[in-house]
Amino acid sequence: MRWKALATVVVLGAAGATVWALSRNATQGVSYRFATIERGDLSSIVSSTGTLEAVTTVQVGTQVSGIIDHIYVDFNDEVRQGQVIARLDATLLETAVADAKANTGHRQADTAQAERDLARTRALFADQVVAQSDLDQALYALDVARANQDSAAVGLARAEQNLGYATIVSPISGTVIDRAVDVGQTVAASLSAPELFKIAADLSRMQILAAVDESDIGRLREGQDVRFTVQAFPDDSFDGRVRQVRLQSSTQDNVVNYTVVVDVDNPDRRLLPGMTATVEFLVETETDVLTVASSALRFRPTEEMLAALRERRGRERGEGSGRQGPGGAPEGRSGGFGFGGEGQRPADATLLWTVDEKGQLGALPVRTGITDGQATVIRGPRIEAGMQVIVGVSQGEKSGFTNPFQMQQPTSGPRRPPVPGM
Repeated sequence: MRWKALATVVVLGAAGATVWALSRNATQGVSYRFATIERGDLSSIVSSTGTLEAVTTVQVGTQVSGIIDHIYVDFNDEVRQGQVIARLDATLLETAVADAKANTGHRQADTAQAERDLARTRALFADQVVAQSDLDQALYALDVARANQDSAAVGLARAEQNLGYATIVSPISGTVIDRAVDVGQTVAASLSAPELFKIAADLSRMQILAAVDESDIGRLREGQDVRFTVQAFPDDSFDGRVRQVRLQSSTQDNVVNYTVVVDVDNPDRRLLPGMTATVEFLVETETDVLTVASSALRFRPTEEMLAALRERRGRERGEGSGRQGPGGAPEGRSGGFGFGGEGQRPADATLLWTVDEKGQLGALPVRTGITDGQATVIRGPRIEAGMQVIVGVSQGEKSGFTNPFQMQQPTSGPRRPPVPGM
């Protein structure tokens, strides 16, 4: 009997050594990349790009043609409403005014003569010297003379107004951001008013016109908080607020976009018109939550990792005692998939892969929350801030590097068996 017991001990010891060797060989040469579970705040965002502009920008032109005689402002100059910023050569315009005045005097003289003719004709008609038709003709001549006088007055007012247009004034108070003409340049306003200056009102308040894809526009609303960066200050983040979601859409390369207007405060005037802004619309924010790199949730284990985990769970089933969970694993064991001690993985859970201090693989089920594209909110019964989870694995020359973002070559043979409890 003693030799039988001794043989049994030897066999069990050999079996244990074999299991340990297989576990060790399964992970031999494996190199993992890890991410740390952190606690903090996270916001779900919609990303876009847009252009910074002044809230009000006025293009200053001229309604008359002529040669630029004087320019009184330059780029970046501050101007007030009504301030003279340029003048055209007014020689021809002044001549037109003089001609209109002379024409007006002529028409006034015609009117006076028509009035005298009418008075004389009426006297002769009363003495029955002239006929009724002569009186009617005199009345008609007076009406025509008065109409011509009114027309001449209108022509004089037009000539004087055009002369006034030769003096270019600022329609608003603001900053000159563009000057398109120089002294001596001829501008022609025959078909459209040429642009001379561009003036932006109050650059301490600006706006961003951001193009948002139709798939994301439903998540945005007026009053939503916005943060953005510009290339001029890559280390700084600026804040804004959605003022308007415009209904007008635009299509480019078969992609439908909508324009979203974002109000921006610019008290120090660091932001300049025309800058490209990388915009993040804050759709939802959670505070004091556990987050992990999104790549950890997309990680797919290798065949060797799945085999090592199945082997570990098999050992735990064999060594466990007492009650077992519904999945067959001893309750409380780290290899179980349950929430709150249950042995089965919930259908809506995602696995995070870990390596404990003994180098053994584990898979923790978590439920995911909002994401900003780089990190994701996670919830689960056995996760804590500071835990390391696997995001990548390299197994030397044989298996190469496993990357969840790269297409894997298809393999032949039977389909991979599922992990027990998954």
